[in-house]
Amino acid sequence: MKKIVLASNNRGKLVELQAMFSPLRVALVRQADLGISEAEEPFRTFVENALAKARHAARASGLPAVADDAGLCVEAFGGLPGVDTAYYATQFGYPKGDDHNVRALLEQMAQVDDRRAALVSTLVAVRHADDPEPLIASGRVVGEIARAPVGSHGFGFDPVMFVPAFGKTFAELLPEVKNAHSHRGLAARQMLALMRDRWWPATAP
Repeated sequence: MKKIVLASNNRGKLVELQAMFSPLRVALVRQADLGISEAEEPFRTFVENALAKARHAARASGLPAVADDAGLCVEAFGGLPGVDTAYYATQFGYPKGDDHNVRALLEQMAQVDDRRAALVSTLVAVRHADDPEPLIASGRVVGEIARAPVGSHGFGFDPVMFVPAFGKTFAELLPEVKNAHSHRGLAARQMLALMRDRWWPATAP
């Protein structure tokens, strides 16, 4: 079975992406499990940070690598927190963490009527650290920020990301339903198609 390093220490991402990549018969290995440190993410766009993370993991492991840079873009905040999503809570004196991020967001939006937001995922894959032709896929889902967390599935901002098409938050959806329609799910399907076309044509159905 082919191995790809996932340039993330987030267990939630590993579980989701492993399920999405299963048709390729690849095993995703978290970089932390290989003793690889997190890469610096100095850029202001998802694609630049994802590429930096993928190259870092590939260089340290000697294996192909895939990185996901994802975030929440709130309309009323001019698209922020964007690439700073993972550290959003720290801007308001809270420790880093999903629950703190949700709490800080709801506090900041308490008096905001425009609740429109998008969850964005950018996946970048490289065959090796100096790959001149990285594969790039992106997914975007538009919804609204709920007034309070609802649901017990998922992670990150899933409990407050209300998706009108379902009439529920992402955290209320069963994992297989969420994976089929989420920003990460959309990006993963694009990435699988790219990998089948560019890297492993023999795996195409």
